[in-house]
Amino acid sequence: MEKTVLITGASAGIGKATAIYLAQNGYNVYGAARRIEKMEDLKGYGIKPISLDVTREESLVACVEQILREAGSIDILVNNAGSGYYGALEDMSISDAKYQMEVNVFGVARLIQLVLPSMRKNNFGKIVNLSSVGGKVTLPMGGWYHASKFAIEGLSDALRKEVKSFGIDVIVIEPGGTKSEMIGHGTEYMMKVSGETAYGKLAKGVSKMYEKIEKDAAEPIVIAKLIKEGIEAKNPKTRYVGASGAKLMLFFRRILSDKQFDKMVMSQMN
Repeated sequence: MEKTVLITGASAGIGKATAIYLAQNGYNVYGAARRIEKMEDLKGYGIKPISLDVTREESLVACVEQILREAGSIDILVNNAGSGYYGALEDMSISDAKYQMEVNVFGVARLIQLVLPSMRKNNFGKIVNLSSVGGKVTLPMGGWYHASKFAIEGLSDALRKEVKSFGIDVIVIEPGGTKSEMIGHGTEYMMKVSGETAYGKLAKGVSKMYEKIEKDAAEPIVIAKLIKEGIEAKNPKTRYVGASGAKLMLFFRRILSDKQFDKMVMSQMN
């Protein structure tokens, strides 16, 4: 039987690449995003674009209800939609911080709540949560982004234990540097809120470091392939790590003390 997949944030980057790749490999794919006009080209791959704002309850409910009505089930959920605002904790407004948590954590959690009854009924489901290497290691200026991804790691670990007996797997994907709109948007926001404050020098250093990351960033298809590997594994790993520098960064985090790791990270800001 053809499996039905819902992928959020499918208008660009990892979400778009994953939607196309899974559709090419026989999945019934619904690509969801706020910018539905950016998904017109996905129709050529047999993907069904669907409007979704993960910060709005009525949008989340309508999205899930439409897919269940049309396809009968949501077998695989790929929580990819994300917000990547950077800026010093002191400089970022709490309203922007709340928005980031709403997109990266609460929208993810609510969508999981909405798909679980159908998955439990079918005794089958794969929930794929896009975290980041930034869910394990931190950079300065990324406090709220890292908080949201650390939250996804913990939420996924608890959920995995809760739903295992219902035949549902929870898989965390931890990308490193991957080509996406997020790096540019996040850096632009950071320079706007912190570029001329007491943290201006540090903001410029982080911005330079991100320029280097962007140059070496992997194509989103690398992560799309990891996602496919995870959802097709009979006994999937709890985490899949990939893209530029990801495994090396996590290796250093494992072997260095907190202060040694801080020193290594800050040495890249010059």
